[in-house]
Amino acid sequence: MAVEATLDVIGGKWKSIILCHLGGGAMRTSELRRAIPNVSQRVLTKQLREIERDKIIKRKVYGQVPPKVEYSLTEEGRSLRQILVAMSDWGNKRVAREQREGKDVEILDPSPQGFLNM
Repeated sequence: MAVEATLDVIGGKWKSIILCHLGGGAMRTSELRRAIPNVSQRVLTKQLREIERDKIIKRKVYGQVPPKVEYSLTEEGRSLRQILVAMSDWGNKRVAREQREGKDVEILDPSPQGFLNM
């Protein structure tokens, strides 16, 4: 199924969160780490490598000491905008329904702003 091809690229807990943050512009690894405090350095690095391999983000290395590396969205990465905004909207509606049903669920940041900036 074609949806599997999409989920292979953006599936998992951290990839869409990384893409949301990169929607606002290029970021260094340390900036992403501060923006997503619950992800370990090892997992963040692995996820960045995977979405770079899939050509959703690009990695720019500056020739300086200490080394500086920035990640930013590619055109293909920006093309995920509508999908990610729709997923965010769907998740907000689902959590609101679960909260009305008395479930203890919370969204840390319900805003799709990072996706809208893509």
